Amino acid sequence: MKQVFTNATIYTGKESLTGSAILVDDGIITGFVYDTDIPDEYEVKDLGGNNIAPALIDLQIYGGNGYLFSADPSIEAIEATYNYSLQGGASKFLLTAATNTREVFSKAISVARQYLNAGGRGLPGLHLEGPWINPEKRGAHLLECIHRPTLDEAKKLVDEADGVVKMITLAPEMVDEEIVDHLLANGIVVSAGHTNATYKEAMKGFEKIGNVTHLFNAMSQFQSREPGMVGAIYDHPSVCCSLVADGVHVDYAAIRISKRILRDRIWLITDAVAETVKGPYEHVFKGDRYVLPDGTLSGSSLTMMKAIKNCIDHVGIDIEEALRMGSLYPARVLGIDNKTGLIERNYEGSFVVFDNEMNVIDVSG
Repeated sequence: MKQVFTNATIYTGKESLTGSAILVDDGIITGFVYDTDIPDEYEVKDLGGNNIAPALIDLQIYGGNGYLFSADPSIEAIEATYNYSLQGGASKFLLTAATNTREVFSKAISVARQYLNAGGRGLPGLHLEGPWINPEKRGAHLLECIHRPTLDEAKKLVDEADGVVKMITLAPEMVDEEIVDHLLANGIVVSAGHTNATYKEAMKGFEKIGNVTHLFNAMSQFQSREPGMVGAIYDHPSVCCSLVADGVHVDYAAIRISKRILRDRIWLITDAVAETVKGPYEHVFKGDRYVLPDGTLSGSSLTMMKAIKNCIDHVGIDIEEALRMGSLYPARVLGIDNKTGLIERNYEGSFVVFDNEMNVIDVSG
């Protein structure tokens, strides 16, 4: 099918264009033309003077629309989370399971594989956050499930996942290097998180680990005599980190300072959960966040577009860079930035259409 997207400001990920239209053939971008030179054979998608950008990508989300995936791994939970992601402008998402039993992880892997084998859309795979984390920085995670892994355990998980698990968050001080090597060799993105690593331990971990999970949250902080994980992130030349930009998980001033230091090494996640009383994670909605029954912060109520809007409105990041934080940079982390995250020839025709108030109108692709 040949389609042309016209009458919009186009944020390509490299520049903004007006007066141009995007040509898409069978889901792949084939080029640009002027709005006045649209070929007759194309189905016209008139965007009504709104805005269009690469569809967003959320690499850490636990559920949506009333379903928490790890509480009851099911096709319905995946579909509900996909629809929640679409409502927030994201066409791709890594469904995330926090520290849990091996049985829950196994069921999550099995259900995700069923969804993918049936042609399910939007899900590159799973993100396992834990259980190989530091109990001192567990946050809302289950203490009884946290442990140091063996290489044999890691190999069995990789074999069982067989490509379904795309990212694992672990504490570098809790995991031997040979395990990190095995995960990386099997195409799994390793992210340091829920960690009490010293600056020295963090920098050692960054020799192999290139990403960090939710900057500031559940990690050793920047202190004058021990810079910790945050200091190591700041000081390292290339490590990247995700961020929950809701003004609750991280103060907007801290985001602004960090963005000035890290530039294009910060990418956005929602860290969104759904309210539930089922299973070990009982998330309770408290106005603008989710907490456990004891009040521990346990997740956000963000969408990806809301996170981008917060970066624009409260941090002072310009719209083009904020959009990259939600599309191009996550695509880089996942290793798919050669086909998505930009509006460019030979890239996926996967777009988010939004108005000037950053309200999502449509997501395609």
